[in-house]
Amino acid sequence: MVFTWLNLAILIFLAGGIAFAVGPLLLAVFLAPRARGEFIGRTYECGLPTHGATWVNFGLNYYFYALIFLAFDVDVLYLFPVATRFIHTTGWLPVLELLIFIAVLLAAVVYFFRKGVFTWPRKIKV
Repeated sequence: MVFTWLNLAILIFLAGGIAFAVGPLLLAVFLAPRARGEFIGRTYECGLPTHGATWVNFGLNYYFYALIFLAFDVDVLYLFPVATRFIHTTGWLPVLELLIFIAVLLAAVVYFFRKGVFTWPRKIKV
């Protein structure tokens, strides 16, 4: 095997990538201040001391909505490459594949709707 300039460039970029990945971790280990004493167990809120109740109970529905939004947002991102390449296709197979993909998304929406995920619960007064 002959070592060429291309091999050298690949090794340099590999070393640079590893340095960019490991460098900040090593800098944080060696240069970051160490927390000692009472501050180690406190809630961190944007570098400022917290005011009021630091442990607030959020409803579980917020997380469901966020996860469903992320899932469908990522699925819709798969439609952009299809839309750009759709004019270059011939036949009905790409249309059928696109309809199957959208049908799976629609089935997921129907499933979540029947499970009651989209219904907002009423606030219970204690």
